[in-house]
Amino acid sequence: MQISDFNSKVFMAPMAGITDKPFRTILAECGNGNLISEMVAVNAIQRKNPKSYQIADVKDEPYPVTVQMVGNDPALFADAAQLVTELGARSIDINMGCPVKKIVNNNSGSALMKDLNLAAQIIKATIKATPLKVSVKFRKGWDETHSNAVDFAKMCEDAGASYITVHGRTRAQGYSGIADWNIIAAVKQAVTIPVIGNGDITSPEDAKQKMEASGVDGVMIGRAVLGNPWLLDRTDRYLRGLPTQTIPTTEDIRKMLLKHLHLLINYYGERGGIAISRKFISWYVHGLYEAKKFREQYTKINELAVAENLINEYFEKV
Repeated sequence: MQISDFNSKVFMAPMAGITDKPFRTILAECGNGNLISEMVAVNAIQRKNPKSYQIADVKDEPYPVTVQMVGNDPALFADAAQLVTELGARSIDINMGCPVKKIVNNNSGSALMKDLNLAAQIIKATIKATPLKVSVKFRKGWDETHSNAVDFAKMCEDAGASYITVHGRTRAQGYSGIADWNIIAAVKQAVTIPVIGNGDITSPEDAKQKMEASGVDGVMIGRAVLGNPWLLDRTDRYLRGLPTQTIPTTEDIRKMLLKHLHLLINYYGERGGIAISRKFISWYVHGLYEAKKFREQYTKINELAVAENLINEYFEKV
């Protein structure tokens, strides 16, 4: 597999409760970039849990979507891979990097970096069950004492992974501290399959500098996209040497916020969509005039018309 098989060298990081269908729609409308689902548990997909099934079902989306799966049972991964294939995934990513306690306590996510044999079984079982490309996302290691990303990457390649994504933090770091791009560069040197680098990319310039320094084939951007859905396309264009979009104005932000709100409501219903929109609202207005006061007012709203009025009134003052 070559990175040219994708439409961009820029990848959206999977984030639970964030990279859902409404957000992917927003990102796709903003321009180019590779999109991914929220993390979904293989046991929940296998038993067709309604919420998990909805996350995995991407067949009606007009752009390619990678579906990310998490778990610890090779047989369940195989079953889930077959279902995800039927549900329209472009490719499958296996989460072996999530640091969240409830995930690692289930011997999933980054806990699998401590069990290379089980991790290899999961990768092989998934590949055998689907014609789709299968990738793996993992971290620098469990902690600084157990920094085994290079060995883990070699295992992923030997097991048949099409490409890998490396987050330059350990599980112990979570999302704190600084991502270690030296370990990402070492992984790139150790394998022949494509390597995507992840960690601390906040601008197109960051992406280019880190790609050139590490030699990776692509970059994955996570938290910097929150409130800034234009970033994927701006980074993609910058890496291609094309003119980038101008920095969004407050009017651009207002329109995008309202569009995102309507997409959430169409997907989750009015009350559910507004409840979920509260976190996105805080990211969109971060750093703007009286943002804290606006967020506090918005948390009390449960109706679309009231939400729209408050948003429009707020942006008249910004």
